[in-house]
Amino acid sequence: MDAKELIARRVAREIRPGMLVNLGIGLPSMVAGHVGPEMRVFFQAENGIVGLGGRPAPGLENPWLTDAGAGLVTAVPGAASIDSAMSFALIRGGHVDMTVLGGLQVDEAGHLANWKVPGKMVPGMGGAMDLATGARQLVVAMQHAAKGASKIVRECSLPLTTARRVDLVVTELAAIRPTEAGLVLAERAPGVSVEQILAATEAALILPAEIPEMALN
Repeated sequence: MDAKELIARRVAREIRPGMLVNLGIGLPSMVAGHVGPEMRVFFQAENGIVGLGGRPAPGLENPWLTDAGAGLVTAVPGAASIDSAMSFALIRGGHVDMTVLGGLQVDEAGHLANWKVPGKMVPGMGGAMDLATGARQLVVAMQHAAKGASKIVRECSLPLTTARRVDLVVTELAAIRPTEAGLVLAERAPGVSVEQILAATEAALILPAEIPEMALN
């Protein structure tokens, strides 16, 4: 299992039956592939789909059916196509139970930075600001470091996506829960030690007495 697969599997465990969930582009979009149909979860894309399925099998791609990042997707029975105004009304109105976003940095206060000036690091903010502010739960799915530098930092140096504190950060090394007191190391990835996590993390982490290993099934 590679790092992205591990992260997607762990994030999927946060999703509960009947939820309306928005998945960001890239790594977060992989989460849909780990949520079974029996959960009756509806994934939403801000470009106007409620009821996204996983990636299509080879030969079954529909070029008119994409997520917000233009990735080819499927639709589950009961899916709906809506216009952008309705899609953002769901987001801004607080009707999305959870959003899963990628991240460039998360700091000790639990602040997320996941965009920068177009052409410099990633494209513009897209719907991230609306999602990060409007969704009931905000989960960040990202790799722990980039080019050798930790993405869990003391203070974000990039523009913040929202003033709110994120609810959970999942990386290939750990699950971290931001709290008012700081970042709590909640779980270790399989085979990863606390010492390895601390060595890869710039920010200070609060260490509970017991730090269980992630369950990924």
